[in-house]
Amino acid sequence: MTLRLGFIGIVTTDMRASLAFYRALGVPVPDGVDDAPHVDATLDGGVALAWDTVDTIRSFDPAYEPPTGGHRIALAFDQGTPDAVDATVASLAAQGYPPHVAPWDAPWGQRYATVLDPDGNSVDLYALLPTS
Repeated sequence: MTLRLGFIGIVTTDMRASLAFYRALGVPVPDGVDDAPHVDATLDGGVALAWDTVDTIRSFDPAYEPPTGGHRIALAFDQGTPDAVDATVASLAAQGYPPHVAPWDAPWGQRYATVLDPDGNSVDLYALLPTS
């Protein structure tokens, strides 16, 4: 059997706010689902992001408690170019999502930045730096 990642699940306390953030990032979230208890959106490459409300999770796991003390997951999106990292961070900031870590040139050879989604999850944006 081949192991294949099918989806990444995000548990949210505010579906509408979470979907607005990921739409601003460029995730193709369908319209008309902001009040749904579960939402899926498929990224290029076939992996899906899925959102569930806390109540949805508790419907089958009544003891579920959201983690505390830091982000629950970290997602990283390849932006293709260093300039695209900066442009995406600027676009998100203009829409009310300021950078948590401003774009910088990481020693491992990438332009890197971090923005937090409305639930405090870390969303990293990166691109390879040109080699000289």
